Order: sequence, then structure tokens, then C-alpha cells
Amino acid sequence: MKKIKFNVGQTNTGFDAYAEQPGGVIATTSTTFLELKTNMVDAYNTYAEYHKLKPVTEENLLLEFDLASFFESYGIINARALSQRIGMNNALLSHYIKGVKKPSPKQVKKILTGLKQVGKELAELQLV
Repeated sequence: MKKIKFNVGQTNTGFDAYAEQPGGVIATTSTTFLELKTNMVDAYNTYAEYHKLKPVTEENLLLEFDLASFFESYGIINARALSQRIGMNNALLSHYIKGVKKPSPKQVKKILTGLKQVGKELAELQLV
């Protein structure tokens, strides 16, 4: 089954997500990111039931974030440390995260590549 793309954003009260589908837009909100993922599955499955499609699980979702929402959702990631690691000015990354400036596709790729590299390293990590 192909992935269902949800655009995730930060709101004043938590998070929202929407997926454009034939016949309409599926949308949901939540105060926490964990709850949002559950709500996305529920919202899609309500749509799927109406349109006689197969239900999905979290594994079938593809989440696309803006930078601010990503860093809010994954607060464990230190933006200053990431900026040093990827060779980006910390103030510039901070402006991207706060929405003061919009990153170019090249800058988004640089940030995403750095994040994925950290994720890969963490996935391979062993602690004793």
C-alpha cells in the first residue's frame, strides 16, 4: 500500500495535520504529537470506510513537517548542536525554525541530510 501523506503543522494549542485525497481533505488536530498520529489514522480510516478503501496503520503514514513543527515535535534535537554539525550558522537555522526566514530547497536538504545522519548513527548505537 502506498503511503498517505499528511502535512503536519504546529498551532497555538498543539498540532494539526491534513492529507489531500480524491474527494476532499482529511484533517485533524491534537494537543500532543503522539495523539496526532492516532488521530491521523482514525481520520483516514473514517475516510477509507466511506470510500470503501483499506484501513491504514501508523506505518502507512508519511509525515511532512515544516521546520518549526518538526523541532517542536522532536524537542530532544538540539538546534544549536545540529547547526554546528551541518556547518550552518546557528542564527540562520533559528530563523528558519521560527519562521522568520524560509529556507531554500538546498538548505532544507542540508538540514534533512544532517538529521537523517544523526538518526542513522543513533539507530546503530550500542550502550553497555
